[in-house]
Amino acid sequence: MIAGMEAQRSVMVADQLRARGITAERVLAAMAEVPREEFVPVELQRHAYEDHPLAIGGGQTISQPFIVASMTQALELDAGDVALEVGAGSGYQAAILARLCRRVLTIERDPDLAATAAANLARLGIENVEVRTGDGSLGAIDLAPDSAILVAAAARRVPPALLEQLAVGGRMVIPVESAAPDQQDLVLITREASKYSSRVLFPVRFVPLVEG
Repeated sequence: MIAGMEAQRSVMVADQLRARGITAERVLAAMAEVPREEFVPVELQRHAYEDHPLAIGGGQTISQPFIVASMTQALELDAGDVALEVGAGSGYQAAILARLCRRVLTIERDPDLAATAAANLARLGIENVEVRTGDGSLGAIDLAPDSAILVAAAARRVPPALLEQLAVGGRMVIPVESAAPDQQDLVLITREASKYSSRVLFPVRFVPLVEG
């Protein structure tokens, strides 16, 4: 079973990621190392490396590998960075970030999912991730400024608190509802000394970001 999963992981990296434009070798290495099957329900583990999201309970999903890799690559993480994730889900994205930076704080509003994420990360011995339960749109002022922020839910607008907590030179990736009906865009935001710049990466489909 383990060997089979490792082979599937290698195929995922080659066919779903590298072949589709993921070029950051550190990101590819992290995706090759983290066992995605450990972050999905047992009955779905055989589907762990298929090219689509999977249900993880609570009406939430674990994003398809290409989306996880694309968002991670856009952050351009360094080993000393501090990253904030909004929407822990089952902990998979946080596990990827943990391979690439010094510290990760992930916030999940669903207590059951937060507990699942914490258990998954602990079981794999990932010690540089802290899981909190709460409103991720408020960020975490005690962690700020953040080198990188990744939001794993679609916002109607970029939460002001997250913009304020982004460090100068920091980057945020966030799905934002588009003006077009039923469309979301993955947006990359960079904080400069006196302004923010942003650009759309590509259309996406995420669950809504719940604020308050």
